[in-house]
Order: sequence, then C-alpha cells, then structure tokens
Amino acid sequence: MNILCFGDSNTHGYNPENGKRYERNERWTGILQNLLGDSDYVIEEGLSGRTTVFDDPLYEGLSGLDFIIPTLMTHEPIDLLIIMLGTNDTKDRFGASAEVISLGLDRLIKKAKFCEVAFRNSKPNILVVAPLPIREEIKNAECYYTMGKSCSEKSYKIIPLYEKVAKENGCHFFDPSPFAICSDYDYMHLSNKAHEILGKKLYEIISEIKNK
Repeated sequence: MNILCFGDSNTHGYNPENGKRYERNERWTGILQNLLGDSDYVIEEGLSGRTTVFDDPLYEGLSGLDFIIPTLMTHEPIDLLIIMLGTNDTKDRFGASAEVISLGLDRLIKKAKFCEVAFRNSKPNILVVAPLPIREEIKNAECYYTMGKSCSEKSYKIIPLYEKVAKENGCHFFDPSPFAICSDYDYMHLSNKAHEILGKKLYEIISEIKNK
C-alpha cells in the first residue's frame, strides 16, 4: 500500500522539547513504516501550521484545501489517505467554532474524493484521525497567546463531530485520545511516547483495513 499521511506539525514531527524535529524513527509515520515493513510505503506530508481549509493571515500556504489535490497527484497511486488536521483550526484568529471546523474537514474530504484518479483503481480510501486534544494546561505555555483561550475546549468538541463527518463520507475514523495525551512541554504537540502509541495503533487499524 501507498499510504499518504496529510497533516500538520504532529505529522511533521515537531519536538516541543527543543523546537526541532523528531528523528524519522521517532515520528509516528516512521514507527508505522517500520511496523509495516518494506511491502508498504508511508509518505510523510506534514506541515507545521496546516489547517483543513483556513488561510492563515500571518503565514502563507497553510490551507490543506489548496494542497490536497497536488499532493495526491504527486504521490499517486494512493491506497490510503490519512488526514490528521484540526489542531491549528482551533486558533482564535480563525474565529471558527468546533462545528465550523468539522465543516472544513468535510469540505477537505470531499475535495480529496473528487480527485479519485489519484487513488488506486479510482477508489478513494480515507482514514480520518482526530488530533489529540489540546490540554487545558496550555494556558501556562507560551504558545497559548497565539492559540487563544478557546483552543483547548474546541479541540475536545471536534472529536465526535469529526467522527460524524468521517462516517457520512464513508471514511474510516480513529480517535487516539483514549490512548495518549499531548506533551508536558506545550500541551499541544505529541511527546515521544504519544508518537509511539499513535504509530502502533495506526498499524493495527491499517492491518484491519488491509484484511477487509
């Protein structure tokens, strides 16, 4: 399988402890690749700050909607598209409620499915992964001032909304929040342990998808 992982900094592998990037074998994408072995190809397409559909007034090129089709076509044929976005959508500067954020996911999924030619046998196959919720302790972190006071609350609310959107669009869905939490450094990025847990859980889910 060619597995395209389309996400934000938590797919890119931002290390909240030092502001750099986790090594490949530490990122959930690399862990997933190692578990799957050489028969499958995990493609990393994580970009720090990426949203589902929102244009960031401070930084260019961060709307997933603008890049999903070029990304799919770059890496075709795709057997499975994993979308893990939403953390950045909770920023106060976008003024989007949890419900609006879920509509952004819906639009992104529909655009990806429209590009069916990029999927093997023209059959879109998508797994939506809900981003780990931003912990309430973020109010004690420096990034709180750019994320905004409502980011944590919205990050929890989008989980059931994302599940509903995924099911309505015929997508697989996974919520990692019962198994892992964000780091103790900034409360919104994945720790080493969370990357490990996510990689292993996604391996289990993908193995089930392959056997259907």
